[in-house]
Amino acid sequence: MKPFHLIINGRKVPTGRCFDVLNPANEEVAGLASLARKKDLDDAVRAAQMAFEKWREVPESQRQTACLKIASKIEENAEELARILTAEQGKPLNGLGSRWEVGGAVAWTRYTAGLSLPVKVLQDNDEGRVELYRKPIGVVGSITPWNFPVMIAVWHIVPAVLSGNTVVIKPSPFTPLSTLRLVEFMNQVLPEGVVNCIAGKDRLGAAMAAHEGIGKIVFTGSCATGRKIMANSAETMKRLTLELGGNDAGIVLPDVDPKQIAEGLFWGAFINSGQTCAALKRLYVHDDVYDAVCGELVDFARKMKIGEGTNEDVVLGPIQNRKQYGIVSDLVQDAKSRGHVLLGGDPGEIRKEMHGKGYFYPLTIIADLENGDPLVDEEQFGPVLPIIRYHQTREAIRKANDNPNGLGGSVWSRDIENAKRIANQMECGSVWINKHGMIQPNAPFGGVKRSGFGVEFAEEGLKEYTDIQVIFS
Repeated sequence: MKPFHLIINGRKVPTGRCFDVLNPANEEVAGLASLARKKDLDDAVRAAQMAFEKWREVPESQRQTACLKIASKIEENAEELARILTAEQGKPLNGLGSRWEVGGAVAWTRYTAGLSLPVKVLQDNDEGRVELYRKPIGVVGSITPWNFPVMIAVWHIVPAVLSGNTVVIKPSPFTPLSTLRLVEFMNQVLPEGVVNCIAGKDRLGAAMAAHEGIGKIVFTGSCATGRKIMANSAETMKRLTLELGGNDAGIVLPDVDPKQIAEGLFWGAFINSGQTCAALKRLYVHDDVYDAVCGELVDFARKMKIGEGTNEDVVLGPIQNRKQYGIVSDLVQDAKSRGHVLLGGDPGEIRKEMHGKGYFYPLTIIADLENGDPLVDEEQFGPVLPIIRYHQTREAIRKANDNPNGLGGSVWSRDIENAKRIANQMECGSVWINKHGMIQPNAPFGGVKRSGFGVEFAEEGLKEYTDIQVIFS
């Protein structure tokens, strides 16, 4: 099996050591990735530093053109990337799976390429002229998770490149293959050293956070890892953008049509088998419509086919890795003793269907839980949804806010203006009305409380990759 090598200074770099990347659908080796050492990290940073000296001087219009070329290169190789992604991550090719993710990466790149950060004139009068410049930081270190390896890599890399920075990216050791190949394609249209990719275990990320040659870290992942990155980067005073875990709450008001909202609720919670930071992870439903909403949601969920992602009729895949499978299993096992299982809850049947292979977990919906139950309080990051009954709107808002995380939330109602008033009381960075988790490249996205700081996307996200310089004349 031919390994996927590191990409440093525009070249494939073998390291002499590789690690296995498993397919979560069958627990077989999907591919081999070269294992980076500290020396490889140093080489990648050095290459990025050298490239930065020239790339920072390239006019913005030319950097925009380069980003458009990246989009075209991804599009040309979309099917290959999608198949690598399915093999290592487990998500299906079809539906909201690998092909959708790669297509989203293309669209996101093209939108971002159109952004601009012109000089801003703060003052121009008899007392003088004051101009604000947005200048690139230098080498950006990107650390990405295993749930959306291609999409999140694009979210990190493209705005960094557009704003004049250079990049060293380290993907999750669970899903490095698609990112290594993606960066290889990027290097076909970018100067050497502008984007570099190294692969390795978690300690490599810690070394990046502490590295003197990296000026900014952008990280998407768990709160626990985010705290470690903050600690490791403190000595060098790095700029940070941290998009951390979420435990998103949805509030269903009593005026809804349960049948009409069932599909939106389902995909809000179970997209990517629930392995999404901004997925719906706690659902608060008014007593008047509680039973009806539960019933419609269960009926809709029963129609969804789970299986190996290469099967064209599959819409949801496995949990990505054994550790996460164990977390989900433990939370559900505890919740079964506290609430009422409406669907799923027992992985034995689906594992039997898959001949005992893979980290498949059934779609699970558990009703009659409360705040304080682990499945409600903790981010499950899997195909499981707890449903909590409430009687008064202020009670639902209080319970939704009673969590240390604050990434996203949603309100479900026919009265849009009332829903907006409730949304404004929710303690989270994004709130959707009658949908959940539908992020867009033209809208800033980020969390509050322990869900991180800084934003991604749109002009506000692009500014995160710059330092301000003010010139008085």
